[in-house]
Formats: sequence, structure tokens, C-alpha cells
Amino acid sequence: MKLPSSSATNLKKENMKHMISMKDFTTKEMDDMMELMALLKDARKDNAIPKLFENKSVGMIFEAGSTRTRVSFEVAATLLGGHGLFLSPRDIHLGAKESIDDTARVLSRMCDIVMARTNDPETVDALCKMSTVPVINGLDTRFHPTQMLADLFTIKEHITDGRKLSDLTLAFMGDATDVCRSLLLTCTKYGMNFKQIGPVKYQMEQEWLDLADEYCKETGASYEITDDVEKISECDVVYGDSFYWVTQLDEKEERLNAFMPDYVITEELMSKAKPGAMLLHCLPANDKEEVTREALEGEYSVAFDEAENRLTAQMAILVYFTHKYMETPSEEVKKMHADKVNDFLNKL
Repeated sequence: MKLPSSSATNLKKENMKHMISMKDFTTKEMDDMMELMALLKDARKDNAIPKLFENKSVGMIFEAGSTRTRVSFEVAATLLGGHGLFLSPRDIHLGAKESIDDTARVLSRMCDIVMARTNDPETVDALCKMSTVPVINGLDTRFHPTQMLADLFTIKEHITDGRKLSDLTLAFMGDATDVCRSLLLTCTKYGMNFKQIGPVKYQMEQEWLDLADEYCKETGASYEITDDVEKISECDVVYGDSFYWVTQLDEKEERLNAFMPDYVITEELMSKAKPGAMLLHCLPANDKEEVTREALEGEYSVAFDEAENRLTAQMAILVYFTHKYMETPSEEVKKMHADKVNDFLNKL
């Protein structure tokens, strides 16, 4: 006989949703998240953030390190009145001494939301399968949805001429990374035009282009995968990312030789984009590799606003994915439990 759970987290939530990729959300849902971001960012400016994550915790699994993902989630939880727990491979037994399934089940009993930044997409999928609280993909080798939310919001913030996101064309300079793939799918689903500009060997895989084709039919967006740097003249947003990642250090020289100097974002290259074009970069930036310091510090660069908006995004994510399950006790219930505990303690 299986005994009923005693979990205070209420276990399986009705219609609970995870955040694995922005392709899993409608544009209405993305708009709602960004509206929540705007409200929370305004509240932060006034140092008046409502405690919408009070007495809650986010368990943060990090197989891969990160400055922005860790700091933004930890600070977001604190600002909202909750707590972020950093869990590295040295801290937990994920997939080694303890199965991923069991880790998900245990964290679900103790935390209100789980964020995982992993080197293996199967880890995120396994966590989702067994977790009874929302799982947020902090990055895997497929997707980077929290970055996408910050990117869309940052672009929207800096549009000053009345255009909408769907009026813009974004160019990603470089390799078909998780960020590039996420931008392809997010942009075309949102109705934005997308270009990947980079050497043929490092261009987007066909399976993701097939999915983007479906989105383009629905939204009227378009995409282009090209090695022609001059195509930047058609773009309102230029996006940079590293030409190699920590798992590709053995390919570093080969990759740098393939991308440099043609695909490096320089001041000269930015001058070829549309008037008023903005520069984004998910950071960390490798100066003089995929972007020069002069370009990154240019008046058109919003890369550090984009980095700050990782915090804005994480605040919204923590609230968006837990607000449906928040149960605020009445003052009577609070007093009842306080009285019970105090009565017991007074008898000790």
C-alpha cells in the first residue's frame, strides 16, 4: 500500500508547467512574463519589491558554472523574500550516488521551484519527469530560455520609435550555440526576422530550421542562414556570443581561425547595420575574439542592460511559475499554529 504524501509542498500541481524552452510558450504567455518583468523592475527602482516569493526556496543545480545565472537567481529570490540554494556537483549526488529521479523527488519535497544549468539535456528532461514543482532550464546544450526572456525585454525597452518586436530583424553572429538556436525559435515564433551569420560548417541544424519554418508560416517571420557578413545591413539588432565554449576548448584554435576576423563584431561592422541598430551579447565576452571592447562599450551597446535584465527575468520567473500555488494563511491560522508551538515550548 502506498501511503499518502506528507509533503507541505502539496506535490503534483494541476496544469503545472516547466520552462525548458521559449518554444513551449505562446506569445501571449511571453508578453505576460515581460509585463511582469516591467512591473517588478519598476518596483526595484523604488526599492519596493513585493515579497511574492516569501518563505519559498529555489534549488539551483549547477553542473556548469555561470556568473549571471547564479547571481540573478540568488538575488531575485532574496529580493522577493525567499531563498536560493546553490547546489554544485560537489554538494549533491546528482546522477552518481543518487539517481536524477530521486534527486528530483527529494528537491520537490523541500523546494518550491528547481532551476538546473546542466551539460546534458537529458538531466533537465529527467528532472522534469519526476519533479512535482516547476523546473526551470538555466541552460543546457539545446536551449537558454531565461536568456531569451531577458533579451526580448531588453530589445523592447530600447525601441524608441514605436516599432514592435515583430518589426525587427536580429542577426546572430557566430556558431549555432544554444543561444543561437533559442533566438532562431523565439524570434520566428514571435514574428521577428532572424539571421545567423557565420561559416557554413557552424550553421544551424536542419531539425531546428524545420521547426522555425512552422513558426514562420504562423507569424509571417522569416529567417536566413548565411556566411555573408554584408547581410548585417538588413538588421536592427546584432547579437554576439563566444565562438567556443568550455566544452570545446580542444576546438578553440580551429574555431577562432574559422570565425576571425570576418565575423568579429567591431565598430566598423556595427556601422554597416541599420541606423539605430543595437548590440546585444549574452556575456561573458571575449575581447577581440567575437566582439571588440570598443564595440561592446559603444553607444549602441545594450549588453550590460541585458545582463541586468537577467535579474529582472529571474524575478518574474520565480513569481510566474509559483504564484498559482501560493496559499497565504489567514491571521487566525498563523496565530493558531504560533499558539500551539508556544504552548509546547512553554512546557519544556
